[in-house]
Amino acid sequence: MKNSTLIILLAILMSNTVLNAQKPIKVLEDSIPIGNYLYPGFNVTIPEANFDNTLKNWVKLQETGTKSKVQTENGEMTIFGAIIKQVSPAPVNIYSRLLNEDTLSRLLVTIELKKDLYIEPASGDIQLTAARDYLKDFAKSQYMDVIKEQLAAEEKILRDMNKELGGLESSKSRTQKTARNKRNVVNDEQDKLLVKHNELSMLSNEIIYKNNEMMAMPVGAGRDAMSAQIKELEKRRKKLQREISKGESKINKARSDINQADNSIPRNEQEQGNVRARIDAQQLVVQSYIDKLNTVKLY
Repeated sequence: MKNSTLIILLAILMSNTVLNAQKPIKVLEDSIPIGNYLYPGFNVTIPEANFDNTLKNWVKLQETGTKSKVQTENGEMTIFGAIIKQVSPAPVNIYSRLLNEDTLSRLLVTIELKKDLYIEPASGDIQLTAARDYLKDFAKSQYMDVIKEQLAAEEKILRDMNKELGGLESSKSRTQKTARNKRNVVNDEQDKLLVKHNELSMLSNEIIYKNNEMMAMPVGAGRDAMSAQIKELEKRRKKLQREISKGESKINKARSDINQADNSIPRNEQEQGNVRARIDAQQLVVQSYIDKLNTVKLY
């Protein structure tokens, strides 16, 4: 089985795991312990919630719209004069406790409409439903915050993978450009070498001819002048030989760079294939969290 196929299969399994791990929000009527007594109220489960954030947000929600502040003692929260317009037109008292459990936070809430009158089935279906919706909306917002953080983390992973792919694509493009440039260097240098080799051959023949001519000359000014000409021709030949050697080295270096580039491109393409498979897999994971978030929105 190819690595890319295996990666995608693992992503599908992970996506299914994400969806299967999704837990319901429950708002149940219950007897809530406040101090040494039990009071009618609600038992709310908030899946995957961050305890500290949930606690902070619950306090903030209770204090919204009122100058009253939440008082906390031994983990029990109390606020007098809280404003929950969808539940009661008059201020209410809220007694609550947030528990940090293994995979969820549990919110225990009692809402007192007025002294010794609490929201419970006896207070009427409309008010009971309004309180349940109020608590469910809070729980849903906390669950959604967690999923949004999870989604953001997975989206960052996906962005990083796309950056990695972009880097590989840019690297391949640069390598291909380098190979083209080096091939142009080889062609140019070979053309120059052809000219220089021809020039070297002609120069060597000229030196041989001049040497033979000089050897036939008598000792004197003419022979000395010819010797000087030959020395200049020798200098030109040595310079030309150095240029040829330099050009050959340049060609060898360019060919080595071409081979290195040609060898690296298949590896790059294989890496691109692996990254694309990971991207496809990660897109499935991201989509699973989007689906999870959309599902919770419909709670």
